[in-house]
Amino acid sequence: MTQYSSDLPVMTAGLGLRRSLMDSLIDLPAGSLDFMEVAPENWINLGGRLQKKFRQFSEQYPIYLHGLSLNIGGIAPLDQDLLLSIKAFMAEHGCPIYTEHLTYCGDDGHLYDLMPIPFTEEAVKHVVARVKQVQDVLGQRIALENASYYCAPDQQMSESEFINAVITEADCDLLLDVNNIYVNSINHRYDAYQFLESLPLQRARYIHIAGHYDEAEDLRVDTHGADVIDPVWAILASAYQHCGPLPTLLERDFNFPPMVDLLAEVEMIRGLQLQAAGVLSESQQSVAKVGA
Repeated sequence: MTQYSSDLPVMTAGLGLRRSLMDSLIDLPAGSLDFMEVAPENWINLGGRLQKKFRQFSEQYPIYLHGLSLNIGGIAPLDQDLLLSIKAFMAEHGCPIYTEHLTYCGDDGHLYDLMPIPFTEEAVKHVVARVKQVQDVLGQRIALENASYYCAPDQQMSESEFINAVITEADCDLLLDVNNIYVNSINHRYDAYQFLESLPLQRARYIHIAGHYDEAEDLRVDTHGADVIDPVWAILASAYQHCGPLPTLLERDFNFPPMVDLLAEVEMIRGLQLQAAGVLSESQQSVAKVGA
């Protein structure tokens, strides 16, 4: 596999570029964000006004890619046309990283949802082979996200064992989603911090944080449509203690608050990164909100 350097700068915080946010984001003061993230499927082969607008962002910010439809755990052959389009898009816009969900999303058709892969040895081998194909085409490691899920079909190993096996055997990286850890810990009744420590954190390269929906006392739904809550901020702070202050994205897909509120959450990320790096003053640490 041809590999090239695509190291990400640490202690950086970004926001997802959504079309409904473009007008609010275009005039942000310099330094408000360090990078933006997009799903490449939503931007590849665009033309006209949207393409020109996107070019404005890609010339101003590093663009990180988070795929939605590669179907890494599916049975159907990988979409080679999509992969080649992603590779060309990365080259065109200088995108340093491509990430995907450790899920499947359809074979005979797109499910428009991210479904859990069975936690089995057979599934590990299947996913590893597909990840290696993707990395060969793109010429670099990708990062896979620990996903939220609501059932575990045919579970023969733990979630953590499955993630560790795939990441190690595929020789890929980890996109650590701390909200997914919290959501799954409630829904599947495990300790979030023990789970965090069980992951292949030496492979962690990038972090997501988001809000979710409380469906019931024992059911959380990963929606990216709400503010981040204190217990999730606390898991992020713990992740930084284990991994260092990795680049971190605030995910928000709908129910957008005023931009000032989104930027306040981005600043929360930066504050926790500074705290983890030990560069906050004593007075700053006393007022930094870490969550409980």
